Amino acid sequence: MLSLYASMAQAATTFWDPLGIGRAAIDYWRDAAERSVLYLDVMRQRGNQYLEHMEKTRPSVLGFATEMLVDGRDLPRPVNYELMRVLPPEGVIVDDDMRPFVVVDPRAGHGPGIGGFKPDSEIGVALRAGHPCYFIGFLPFPVPGQTVEDVVEAEAHFLRQIIERHPQTDEKPMVVGNCQAGWQLMMAAALEPDCFGPILIAGAPLSYWAGERGKAPMRYSGGMLGGSWLTAFASDLGAGNFDGAWLVQNFEKLNPANTLWSKQYNLFANVDSEARRYLEFERWWGGHVVLDGAEIQYIVDNLFIGNRLSSAQLQTRDGRRIDLRNVRSPIVVFCSKGDDITPPPQALGWIRDLYGSVDDIQANDQTIVYCVHDTTGHLGIFVSGSVSRKEHAEFTENMDYIDILPPGLYEAAVNERPGDGSAAQHVDGDYLLEFTPRDLDDVNAIVQPIHEDERRFATLARVSEINLGIYQRYAQPWMQAIVTPEAARWIRRMHPIRLGYKLLSDRNPASVPLPVMADFVKANRAAVGNDNPFRVAESMLSDQIVNALNVLRDVRDQGIEWLFLETYGQPWLQTLAGLGVDRGELPNRRPGLEPEHGRFIAQRMEALRGRIAEGDSHHAVMRALIFVLGGAPSTDERNFQRLKQTRAQIEPDINLSTFKALVREQFFILKLDSPAALEALPTLLEGQNAQAIDAHLAHIEHVVEASAPLSERTQSRLDRVRELFARAKPEARPGPA
Repeated sequence: MLSLYASMAQAATTFWDPLGIGRAAIDYWRDAAERSVLYLDVMRQRGNQYLEHMEKTRPSVLGFATEMLVDGRDLPRPVNYELMRVLPPEGVIVDDDMRPFVVVDPRAGHGPGIGGFKPDSEIGVALRAGHPCYFIGFLPFPVPGQTVEDVVEAEAHFLRQIIERHPQTDEKPMVVGNCQAGWQLMMAAALEPDCFGPILIAGAPLSYWAGERGKAPMRYSGGMLGGSWLTAFASDLGAGNFDGAWLVQNFEKLNPANTLWSKQYNLFANVDSEARRYLEFERWWGGHVVLDGAEIQYIVDNLFIGNRLSSAQLQTRDGRRIDLRNVRSPIVVFCSKGDDITPPPQALGWIRDLYGSVDDIQANDQTIVYCVHDTTGHLGIFVSGSVSRKEHAEFTENMDYIDILPPGLYEAAVNERPGDGSAAQHVDGDYLLEFTPRDLDDVNAIVQPIHEDERRFATLARVSEINLGIYQRYAQPWMQAIVTPEAARWIRRMHPIRLGYKLLSDRNPASVPLPVMADFVKANRAAVGNDNPFRVAESMLSDQIVNALNVLRDVRDQGIEWLFLETYGQPWLQTLAGLGVDRGELPNRRPGLEPEHGRFIAQRMEALRGRIAEGDSHHAVMRALIFVLGGAPSTDERNFQRLKQTRAQIEPDINLSTFKALVREQFFILKLDSPAALEALPTLLEGQNAQAIDAHLAHIEHVVEASAPLSERTQSRLDRVRELFARAKPEARPGPA
């Protein structure tokens, strides 16, 4: 009987609504109402989560258990940073004899932990590879009076502690610096180079004036505000502390479509599946921290506006110059074209700021590798599981290879693993890491430097100093007298971003019915499919809103760029700022182009000429390998894997640090005078019998053929080495006259 009534109801509905529009509308509005309740309940949970997170003494979103090793507040110059050892999850085995792996998270408005936010993260990748892992985090409030220099010294101290914990390995820690932590690590490595192994800086801005016109609008912000006086004002509103929520607000303004609509609509549209992911991310995004006023002022004046780090103009309080050319470790720069916070020009511009040519990089005994992702955004560089499983995994698995790369400039590419065969036997994982030598012209093609724009930013730096001085002289004393610590706390609590979390939480009586309503909805949920016409219309409307907001953003950014270029490009303003007439001189220091640096390079090359014929069979083997592999357009991890497997047999008495020095010395000698260096190979092999020489040659062939098929140039170079090694055999040497 019930089935009969149901059939009659179905027939009646079909008769009165043959296209099903009415039924679809009813289903949609019920679904939309249910999603609204679930959405509001998720926002309530977000508020509760925020309040719970901010009440913690050490709030962090790190997804791994840790053990505190060093509290930065106990150092001679205390800071709010901490060194922690990451405890491996169950089932993961760590080898303490392997190179330590360290992650430093950015302190740019958010709390720590993003580098180990997920199992597929920088830390997760290193743990699965067996490396002992450490994490440098920070507390939500600074130690009064701490400075950027204090933080840099603390990070160097932490690394020394890590090295002492692993005396059984001569491999220095690999250190990863995300975003703002990247430039801090580079400063520390320039001052204490012996503490660092390979350095990976991910999404880290080091050259703040760089950027392509029409993109990177954040670099104009300081000019539109008249310089850094507003930073001092914000710190005074905080009674000496700067609220990181202001930095987060700047990030959110970059993409108003996402901030005002897309992020929330994506949760609303997919609330049944997106709630957990949304809450996990918001736990970090809403974990605002506070910086000391002196810290943020130093950052804005010297980096964001002054651009002094990439031109070696910073000095410590004891007079040491912070020159990034002093970094002795390989530097891996990982950036993305989809990153609007640290675009590739800002991540790579420091290379052209510091060096005049690749010869200059090599003369400084530096190895710089850059990798440019095509699409991922700023946070995706650290958070995206696909990026961690691919780029970060390859960098981690091949850190020893990166450590022994000869000095120079390289572009790294992560490609699909070769198919079955001998080529695939020497590749770890699903991808192949390749390095291609590059020139400064390749970097310039990414940075796209514009001389006139550099003068504009230099003008802004001078104007900023003037405005800051006026503020500090006439307004700051009044602000410091008016704003008390209690008033500063209320101002911080009333920040719009913070209020957005607090207002919709269990502390708001109006939210009391939400969990009950959400439980009822979940028990009786009637979700509609994506083919519902009203659901389709909703999605189309959302797209239109996003497009409209994007248009407004583009108009805003174009207007800001035009206003900046016009204002700071005025000759009268540049003259008043002390830059005078543009005679083509560089507005900022370029250390690599200075005459005394050219003399240094010449002296370095001359010293190497006398060592061409010095050495033994180890020098001969490495010189031959570098010569042969230098004939290929690129090298990859397969050659290194074979070299690592056979080196212990052929050269058992050479440790990694000695091996690294050997590689670099022979590279320089070959670059200085390749014909003479090759002709000296038989001399270096003197004292070796024919069997030993054949073993050395077999070692070279074994390593080179890992990346077969060989190019014609590489094969020709290998034949040349065979000829020289054959000439070195005792029976081939001319006897006494």
